[in-house]
Amino acid sequence: MKGTPLLAGIIAAVHVIVSLLVIFLILLHAGRGGGMSDMFGGGMSSGNIGGSTVVEKNLDRLTVAAGILFAISTIALTLAWR
Repeated sequence: MKGTPLLAGIIAAVHVIVSLLVIFLILLHAGRGGGMSDMFGGGMSSGNIGGSTVVEKNLDRLTVAAGILFAISTIALTLAWR
């Protein structure tokens, strides 16, 4: 049984948007040298070595949420094309 093409198209558009969001959020994470998150206040407290700032914790939460949305949209897209 094949799903409706309109539903599959909508899910595909959501999937593309969520995948770009995941890429953007991953690039914001601090790497070895600080990363792009320093631009948005991620590296403002230099005395907090080894700990996470509030910005980094929120960025982690957003990245996990976007990853879960990506997985859900992948499964939905697979089921829509059946």
